Amino acid sequence: MKPRSPLPPLSPRFRSRLALYLDLIRWSRPAGWLLLLWPTLSALWIAAHGFPGWHLLGVFTLGTILMRSAGCCINDVADRDFDRHVKRTAGRPVTTGAVSVKEALLLGAVLALLAFALVLSTNAATIGWSVVALVVTLLYPYAKRVVSMPQAVLGVAFSFGIPMAFSAVQGRDSFSLSAMQSSAPSLAWVLLLGNLFWVLAYDTEYAMVDRDDDLAIGMKTSAITLGRLDVPVILLSYLLYMTIWALALAEYRLGAIFYIAMGLALGQVVWHYTLIRGRTRAGCFKAFRLNHWLGFTLFAGIAASYAFQ
Repeated sequence: MKPRSPLPPLSPRFRSRLALYLDLIRWSRPAGWLLLLWPTLSALWIAAHGFPGWHLLGVFTLGTILMRSAGCCINDVADRDFDRHVKRTAGRPVTTGAVSVKEALLLGAVLALLAFALVLSTNAATIGWSVVALVVTLLYPYAKRVVSMPQAVLGVAFSFGIPMAFSAVQGRDSFSLSAMQSSAPSLAWVLLLGNLFWVLAYDTEYAMVDRDDDLAIGMKTSAITLGRLDVPVILLSYLLYMTIWALALAEYRLGAIFYIAMGLALGQVVWHYTLIRGRTRAGCFKAFRLNHWLGFTLFAGIAASYAFQ
């Protein structure tokens, strides 16, 4: 006799909806949450002077995935009327109507609440910073209507895991403004500034993919604002990112491993230049998609430096 399955099979309708929701949160394209994860984990290691413990590692890894997924829901709802005019985004579930606005917002809210539940296991100062991070995340999709360089707003949103990581390690269990300020030292904000330049670099590469479509619909992006200066500014932004991090961490004496990682990251910047200098859609999109390896390289250098100290 054929053994009975312990769980009933999923209905075709459920599988279809699940596939749409996974597409909505870019489940098959992890580059987005990896770009958030590596600087956040780097900050955790620096704040803890080494491995931060399994609890904080789990909170920030899962929280990053959840909040990135929630951000995709919010972004697609905000941009649904624009996305249908852009080749790359015309098939997104909210844009096509396969997922309703109400469904997308509900899914985004559930994911954000799950991420907030994880933050509740840290301390009050980190909870306070998470609220600020949420506000910035909500503002970004609408910044593209009024700000000529909305990638700067995204840079703040994508970098807020850095002060939150410091706060989770060093913060106090108090909601006061002074407790929040003391929980995120000046180093956290310097690293956030450096990371903002990295986000500006890779998201300008991303914006270069859609430049023709964005011009037609009146969307504001750094690729449009910079014009022919796009490639030089991207390279400058990469260099500022790595220079700021190297100078900020110099006093930590991370050693040769960290600077080898910096050199490998610089090599990736040169490679990205070869991909974007022709300003082709394929080249710019490939450069964007592979950026998470640059972030991983720096994180690996930091983690390995502490491991071998």
